[in-house]
Amino acid sequence: MGNSLVSLFLFTFLLVGSVQCNPNYADALAKSLLFFQGQRSGRVPADQQLKWRSNSGLFDGRLANVDLSGGYYDAGDNVKFNFPMAYTTTMLSWGTIEYGKRMGGQIKEARAAIRWATDYLLKCATSTPGKLYVGVGDPNVDHKCWERPEDMDTVRTVYWVSPNKPGSDVAAETAAALAAASIVFRRVDPTYSKQLLRTAQQVYHFALQYQGSYSDSLGSAVCPFYCSYSGFKDELLWGAAWLFRATNAVYYYNLVKSLGADDQPDIFSWDNKYAGAHVLLSRRALLNGDKNFDQYKQEAENFMCKILPNSPSSSTQYTQGGLMYKLPESNLQYVTSITFLLTTYSKYMAATKHTFNCGGVLVTPNTLRSIAKRQVDYILGENPLRMSYMVGYGPYFPKRIHHRGSSLPSIAAHPQTIGCDGGFEPFFHSMNPNPNILIGAVVGGPNQNDGFPDDRSDYSHSEPATYINGAFVGPLAYFAGIR
Repeated sequence: MGNSLVSLFLFTFLLVGSVQCNPNYADALAKSLLFFQGQRSGRVPADQQLKWRSNSGLFDGRLANVDLSGGYYDAGDNVKFNFPMAYTTTMLSWGTIEYGKRMGGQIKEARAAIRWATDYLLKCATSTPGKLYVGVGDPNVDHKCWERPEDMDTVRTVYWVSPNKPGSDVAAETAAALAAASIVFRRVDPTYSKQLLRTAQQVYHFALQYQGSYSDSLGSAVCPFYCSYSGFKDELLWGAAWLFRATNAVYYYNLVKSLGADDQPDIFSWDNKYAGAHVLLSRRALLNGDKNFDQYKQEAENFMCKILPNSPSSSTQYTQGGLMYKLPESNLQYVTSITFLLTTYSKYMAATKHTFNCGGVLVTPNTLRSIAKRQVDYILGENPLRMSYMVGYGPYFPKRIHHRGSSLPSIAAHPQTIGCDGGFEPFFHSMNPNPNILIGAVVGGPNQNDGFPDDRSDYSHSEPATYINGAFVGPLAYFAGIR
């Protein structure tokens, strides 16, 4: 197939099912960050904009005699799972590092969203020598209740990993988050940045020294919710890559190299970090011409060839409307994470006018940018249903999201406590729209036929999550900054 024919195919593919609506990326960016206020645990600050949320989980950690208040609830429940929270923090930080100059005034909101997580992760890492706290709240108990975080009366069990109960995956991801955030704060708060980096190094050392999966150590406290299905070697690589980016130290370069041959998946998510690590490390090959990193450039390009729809080695399905479709449960988490890698690798390529081939198909920076833009635009309403999958963005968006705080009346509207079972009738089972709009929340998304029932009980499609948004902020900033 000649290049002109390939270009025509790609152009046609991008137009299929699209509805022109000229997305306002700057508005979507602001809302994607505002969402994190709705996920806050702990004492909300005076400048909280989502007023229907208030203080919750103030005594988290008490069962272990430590203060673990703060951080984020992962999705539509009231549990703090550090593995996805740390990944969210890493992606928010990476987005701010790569695209901060395109964020305008929103960079302050991005830093605030990152800091809400890192303040909590620092407590988890430093409160007790020899322990890394990795979660608060028993998910098996919490998920049987439908109550506001402000009313929580479920047991706030505290979970940790330690030398005899290792968790290299969650520890190395925590190290990646703290290291990436240290770069974000390097100029604006050098003291905080140094604390983040110092703690990242300590936590990474723990991950490396006591190797094992947190899924094996913690069992039903984290599985099947956030089981580390891909093992912990990907996090060890990702953590070392971030520490190398933050320090430029030969120690971490040697660690990256020593971790050996990598898996080359066609996915990127809170669980599987290989593709992200490859793109992160490829930057040295593309921007600095450093041949020592050519391996990662090749691996990054192999990944792109598995994603592009017209590549001979593509293993990625697309819906008729043009949406990348990876897995039926919360598919948009994969779309936003992979889109981040598309925009970022495209940016690196453009800086040096680099191109590569997938078989006989020429890939330019614009090839990756076009696919990324199609995904972002689809999420923002350019799709067969004309539905924005970001709550509060556009005229038509999900109204019955699977989210406890959003679906139950606020404390101001209903001061009486709503207990564990009290939220199911009439609120959870109601067909009415949620009373509180969780502005900026990106839900799990449509099914493989571009359909979306907007059903509160359908958590696979209707539940928002921090890691969906965490990865979406970067691409939104990328497109917001292009005029």
